[in-house]
Amino acid sequence: MTDILDELQWRGLVAQTTDESALRRALADGPITAYCGFDPTAPSLHFGNLVQLVLLRHLQRAGHRVICLVGGSTGLIGDPRPSAERVLKTKEQTAEWVARIQDQVRPFLDTTGDNPAVFVNNLDWTEGLSALDFLRDVGKHFRVNQMVRKEAIAARLNSDEGISYTEFSYQLLQGLDYLQLFRDFGCTLQTGGNDQWGNLTAGSDLIHRVEGASVHLLTTPLLTDSSGEKFGKSAGNAIWLSAEMTSPYAFFQYWLNVEDASVGTLLRVFTDRTADEVADLERQTAEEPWRRAAQRTLAADVTTLVHGADATAAVEAASEALFGRGDVRALDGPTLRDAAAELPGGPVRVGMSVVDALVAVGLAESRNAARRTIGEGGASVNGTKVSTDEAVLGADDVLAGGVVLLRRGRKNLAAGRLEPADAV
Repeated sequence: MTDILDELQWRGLVAQTTDESALRRALADGPITAYCGFDPTAPSLHFGNLVQLVLLRHLQRAGHRVICLVGGSTGLIGDPRPSAERVLKTKEQTAEWVARIQDQVRPFLDTTGDNPAVFVNNLDWTEGLSALDFLRDVGKHFRVNQMVRKEAIAARLNSDEGISYTEFSYQLLQGLDYLQLFRDFGCTLQTGGNDQWGNLTAGSDLIHRVEGASVHLLTTPLLTDSSGEKFGKSAGNAIWLSAEMTSPYAFFQYWLNVEDASVGTLLRVFTDRTADEVADLERQTAEEPWRRAAQRTLAADVTTLVHGADATAAVEAASEALFGRGDVRALDGPTLRDAAAELPGGPVRVGMSVVDALVAVGLAESRNAARRTIGEGGASVNGTKVSTDEAVLGADDVLAGGVVLLRRGRKNLAAGRLEPADAV
């Protein structure tokens, strides 16, 4: 066993605990059993969920038993948001998302050996529970005057929309989860985001009332940048862990573009880098910020964690090639297509003049401006300089994935995208 709580605190993974001294003793005397729940509100987990997965990895590596709960029943109800009621998903869709998320989580945890991670679905113990039994065995132990003080509940009660009894009851279901895992596995630690504190205490309070036992809670902080904005969004879109919803290239670029002021924090949270390694990377950021050494390390480590080493190598090669430090023709179609999707661009076709292509992708305001760029030696196609304004795009200029890369000057890059019928 290691002093895991000190490690978690250094990494910035601890916001609140129920009783830090008691938790520290329990972890030191362990192993203990800990769990975190993930609701299938989408077909993939996202940036915020990654914090919890990293926390579970640290606990398991320190010798503790971890349980990953995917909420087949709580996903049918919906965690109340402060803003508005959730749209309920069908049972079939929820079941599909449960399976997808379970598969997505498995690579993050050790599922073999002497201390394998445990995967559970709370629908297993709630589906056969009658409404009368639920009210008598669970609802009896909750006090409405305490429930309405929960932050999300209070916000909704004070809004014009109000809150349905369905979402109001969510915390009872989550409380039942902790009680069930306490009984079945001896689970004594629940983790979650700091915004979930109200729901988490529902479980620890229920165990205390029903079993007379004291258990632990640990929340992770909300991660924000220097302006106070939450991490996990790119151009207004969520950063998903699914390669289909956020491509490995876009995922890598998100981490690569993290501001200098926050990169040390994110290295501690999301990577296994040691204190000395993080300090050295922070020093390099302060002394040579243009090299972005810390951001490159962060992007590579987290992309490897989520998508694997091969995907990281592919996106690193694409990043180098796109900016003139590699062979774009050596890139595979999916990676190049994902990379091109992050660039400005427009439709092109075989036989189109390079002059018209520069205009089509937004690198020139007019055909005359495009001609001037070519005349000044400032235009290239797939890294090859265009020497005449009579040049046209040939079939051999179309890269894998139906992409043509056009450049104006050193820094202005755009993607010409062929229609599927024309792509190769």
